[in-house]
Amino acid sequence: PRSRGLGDVYKRQVLAALLLLSNCAGYRLGTQRPAALADVRKVRVNLFENRTLQPRVEAVATNAVIAALVSDGTYQLTSLEQADAVLNGVLTSLQYRQIRANRFDTMRAEEMEVTAELQWVLTDARQPLRVLKRGETRASTRFFIDSNQQTARHNALPDAMQRLGKAITARLADDF
Repeated sequence: PRSRGLGDVYKRQVLAALLLLSNCAGYRLGTQRPAALADVRKVRVNLFENRTLQPRVEAVATNAVIAALVSDGTYQLTSLEQADAVLNGVLTSLQYRQIRANRFDTMRAEEMEVTAELQWVLTDARQPLRVLKRGETRASTRFFIDSNQQTARHNALPDAMQRLGKAITARLADDF
C-alpha cells in the first residue's frame, strides 16, 4: 500500500475549498438592479405634479426623492440629454388623521399622522412612451402637536417625504 503524501492531502483540501466557494459564484457585490432596469445607469427626475391642496409640496417631494437616489448611489442623476430614464411623479394624496386626543378635549389632537401617496412612472429617455417601471408608493409619519397645529403639520411634511423618497428608491434600486 502506498502512503499518501502531504501533496495529496493539500490537493484534496484545495479541491474541497474550491467546491465550497463555488456556491458563492453567483453573488455580486453592490446592488442588483431589477431586470427591467439593468441598462439604466443615469436618471433624470422631473418636478413632480401636485394634486393635493397643500401648496408647494411637490418641490419637497421631488427633492426628497432626489436626495434618496443620491444617497443610495445606484443611479446617477443627470440632465435629460444624458439620461437613460426619466422619473415622473404625481402626488395624489396628503392626508392627516388624529392618532391621540387630549384627555379633556377630544377635539384637540395631541398626536397626528400624515400619509402621502405618490404615483410614479419611470420611462425610457429615448422612447418616452416605453414604460420601464411604475408604481404607487405610500409613506407616513407621526408627529406631536405643540401649541400651533399648523406649524406642527408643516414641520412633519419633510419627514413623510423623506420616507416616500426612500421607499421609491428601494423599488427602483432593489425592487423591494
